[in-house]
Amino acid sequence: METTKLSSKGQVIIPKLVRSSHHWEPGQELEVIDVGDGVLLKAKSPFEETTIEDVVGCLAYKGPAKSLDAMEEAIQAGVKEQTDDCS
Repeated sequence: METTKLSSKGQVIIPKLVRSSHHWEPGQELEVIDVGDGVLLKAKSPFEETTIEDVVGCLAYKGPAKSLDAMEEAIQAGVKEQTDDCS
């Protein structure tokens, strides 16, 4: 277990081993969560939490519904196109 000290300015140095294992670089924003007998530091998500209702507008499709067979055919055609380009 690593230990650290609280500075007179309220700063804490996170040990290098911990920073490295979490891939935290200088400037990383951390959430500080009070868990009763301590605190939890968690990397702040770069995106706000959303629900499907928040993003469904970007899925607008105008046209007839595609069947599963049509979707499978399109996927197979795309794979074939990619593998033909590699030959």
